[in-house]
Amino acid sequence: MGGPESTAGSRLPRRRRPTRLGPDAGVEFVEGWGMSTGARSRVWRPRSADEVAAALGAARARGASVALRGSGCSYGDASINGEGDVLDVTRMNRVLSFDEETGVADCEAGVTIRDLWRHSLPRGYWPKVVSGTMFPTLAGAAGMNIHGKNNYKVGTIGDAIQDIDLVLPSGEQVLASREERPDLFHAAIGGFGMLGAITRIRIATKKIHSGDIDVAGISVPNIGAMMDYVDAHTGTADYLVGWVDCFGSGDAAGRGLIHHARYLGPGEDPAPERTLRLDYQALPSSILGFPKSEVWRILRLLANEPGMRLLNFTKHQMGKLEQRKGWYRQSHAAFNFLLDFVPNWKFAYGRRPGTGLIQYQVFLPADSAHDGFKEILRRQQQRGMVSYLGVLKRHRPDPFLLTHGLDGWSMAMDFKVSDERRHDLSSMCDELTRVVLERGGRFYFAKDSVLGPRAVEAMYDRDKLAAFRALKAELDPDELLQTDLWRRAFGTAGVYTMSA
Repeated sequence: MGGPESTAGSRLPRRRRPTRLGPDAGVEFVEGWGMSTGARSRVWRPRSADEVAAALGAARARGASVALRGSGCSYGDASINGEGDVLDVTRMNRVLSFDEETGVADCEAGVTIRDLWRHSLPRGYWPKVVSGTMFPTLAGAAGMNIHGKNNYKVGTIGDAIQDIDLVLPSGEQVLASREERPDLFHAAIGGFGMLGAITRIRIATKKIHSGDIDVAGISVPNIGAMMDYVDAHTGTADYLVGWVDCFGSGDAAGRGLIHHARYLGPGEDPAPERTLRLDYQALPSSILGFPKSEVWRILRLLANEPGMRLLNFTKHQMGKLEQRKGWYRQSHAAFNFLLDFVPNWKFAYGRRPGTGLIQYQVFLPADSAHDGFKEILRRQQQRGMVSYLGVLKRHRPDPFLLTHGLDGWSMAMDFKVSDERRHDLSSMCDELTRVVLERGGRFYFAKDSVLGPRAVEAMYDRDKLAAFRALKAELDPDELLQTDLWRRAFGTAGVYTMSA
């Protein structure tokens, strides 16, 4: 691992053990959402663009680098800075305006997806793109250029963004859009905070006529059947997403359940004034009478290969029953935010230092995706480290420089991390990365924990990667903006060699 042909980093980033805080109250332990990596840093929490500029200036004066952070929803080390400071934008959380004629919202950086939909829904609008959790900030979502279950239809969140304000490393405050500074606009969206701090976002939402959507569950016997169904319905469905049982093998490899959903048209909802209320969208607080805040403790008993094999098999069987009941209605929040349905479900993977999870999400072109996914599933089964959860989506290209978007598919996979299996997991991810790159695939920095510089070189268009690096050198020649991800995947001080 980490030899001259390695495509990933030398090992999974470690979660540095927290120690007692010193007298500086600004020093905190900052971790990735997957909990498998983290570090102590001085944390700044500005409330305005001027305070962002001041924080960057103060860090520069101390000779410290700065990582930009929203709600910390990236799984790995995208907002961790073990060698410097962290700038947290969550206190910049005002919706500045909302145009009820067009559905365009003007928001500060720290407004979350939850804040946005709660503001827009009573007015008859829903965000065009949301992630599986409602808690990312819009600045973080833009920096990672997130996608949703409807990427094939509406693109990434960047496609919905009209313009952004940024504070550059120099402290200069600029506007970027498709017309003004388009180079910066298309590089900063998806640029994971390496060019400047996004402080304001103007974003379009979608007009809706109900707080419900129509949903159908479709049980499928394997990955080929899942992909065939999705491709046959992209022209009519508003959302398509597949749950994949990664334990299925042979003819059942990639078996699972598709959720096919569509918006309701005018007049289809007999009581839109009720379904568009915020209280209607509230997720239930219990499951079968058991408090949801404690469900992770039960899941922890199943967070092992036999338990997850059983859980996946049971879900596959339940999917057949769901298909039999046909179409049903579900609130927007219940359909879109499955990751929020069980609070702190990630704790099932462990809370000790050195434990947690990584999500490994791969993107493959349409012509190589089927065979590529089958190979990925086969190899993880062969290695004895099978993903506990698999999610399949259809994608389309977008115009951003460091995009994961392509005409193809993605599969997101969750792997448990422990000190005992960290090395073997790193080795397997390196092996799977080769499979992806050989087929012209890509990765997604919001989920990445393993890529090294060679993988980055291999997966991006050479001209776009060069343009991003040139802009980084122009706007941030001293590399004030850095994260553990940046150092791991891109190298530092202009060095883009293999991870040692």
